[in-house]
Amino acid sequence: MQLTGKATRYLRSLGHNLEPVVSIGKEGATKGVIAAISRALLDHELIKVRLHLESPIEPRDAGDFIAINADASLVQVLGRTLLLYRPHPEKPKIVLPVKP
Repeated sequence: MQLTGKATRYLRSLGHNLEPVVSIGKEGATKGVIAAISRALLDHELIKVRLHLESPIEPRDAGDFIAINADASLVQVLGRTLLLYRPHPEKPKIVLPVKP
């Protein structure tokens, strides 16, 4: 899902106060981590993911890999923290702003 600039800014503002719900350690982005992220996105729609220093994958590469495999949108990479968004398939909680 491609996000507009306005939608990205809105999601970044919503994600500012969130705590990371999934951590990626030295094993990297495994199938189990992707499944946990997918479940968290189903529950929350917008989540933060934290990459620990011993993670073998760079944050930007991890964000792209996770976004593709979890069918999500990478909203932001800030340091070693990723902000991911995927709307709920039936009952979306977050309504993105649209251009007038």
